[in-house]
Amino acid sequence: MSISAYMFSDKRLAGFNGVLARLAVPLAAVLAAFTIGLIAIIAMGVPLGDAVGAFMRGALGSPYAISASLNRAVALGLVGIGFIIAQRAGLTNVGGEGQIAVGGMIATALCLVPGMDELPAGLAFILPLLGGAVAGGLWAGIAGVLKVRAGTNEVISTLLLSFIATWLVYWSVQSENLLRQPMTNSATLPESLPIPAPTQVPLLTGSYASPVTWGLPITIVIAIFVAIMLGRSIFGFRLKATGLNPVAAARAGMPVNKLLVGALVFAGLLGGLAGALMLQGEQYSLKSGFSSGYGFDGLVVGLLARGSVTGVIAGALLFGFMRSGGISMEMAAGVPSALVGIMQGLIVVMIAGAAYYLDRSATR
Repeated sequence: MSISAYMFSDKRLAGFNGVLARLAVPLAAVLAAFTIGLIAIIAMGVPLGDAVGAFMRGALGSPYAISASLNRAVALGLVGIGFIIAQRAGLTNVGGEGQIAVGGMIATALCLVPGMDELPAGLAFILPLLGGAVAGGLWAGIAGVLKVRAGTNEVISTLLLSFIATWLVYWSVQSENLLRQPMTNSATLPESLPIPAPTQVPLLTGSYASPVTWGLPITIVIAIFVAIMLGRSIFGFRLKATGLNPVAAARAGMPVNKLLVGALVFAGLLGGLAGALMLQGEQYSLKSGFSSGYGFDGLVVGLLARGSVTGVIAGALLFGFMRSGGISMEMAAGVPSALVGIMQGLIVVMIAGAAYYLDRSATR
């Protein structure tokens, strides 16, 4: 065998080993986090079988549980995909929570517009979905404009915009002049009216016994589109060039400022769509705090994916099923659902540390 053949064989083997290492690290991190979680449950004095059984029932125990986990994964996946789009341009979008909030609020307002439920051909639920997505994109676009015009760090601006959006939702459901349902007595909750049935996102199965919505195939299509866009399109190449070296990209004639704003707008569109799907596909009325930390969990999913759409989908499914299992474990076994948050944090720390080690090894 020639020297070149030996060199090619060594490179291929090294690449194969690198792929195995990158697959083994997340798996090992998840197993380690679950092991620590089991130890914590034992330390609480809760029977391990009861806790694990409740977790599995909540995550996988019935068609309803699986459907609820998948719906949660949809929201996490959309935010995570938006995160890696911004990350490709060298940006860090931590405003998923605010983009979800704005998207859900605007979608609710559109669903309650008189005559919206009478539109034909599915427009009754499609238009609010699009409205929520556009609202999220515009909300993130504010941070993009601040970035290119004033040099404001997008981590700070997107985070602060999330706080503003959360309080806007609170204001909208507290004021009868906005979205709060009419008060009939002192027990009337501060929330919007239920959205009409035609504005709700249809179920894939047509049955509430297995309430997977059309948000799942929509997210799959978006994931495929984004993977192709980032890997094979001119826009994806320009985003990558901007993220690697914005000065060199500008000298090459690329519209760097437009790319930066566009990346954040794209990320916000997906966050807003996630909020609209949560309202129109699961909750059906706007309440304060409806986003429930999905934006920050989606951020973690995006961080763990390290720029990979496939990684986002895997992380979203993992965290979606963990959320469902944690809720069930708290209700049935008395184990605080905060334990799931601790396990998620452990996964992040372990994968981040391992990724740093692998990157240094690859550089050497």
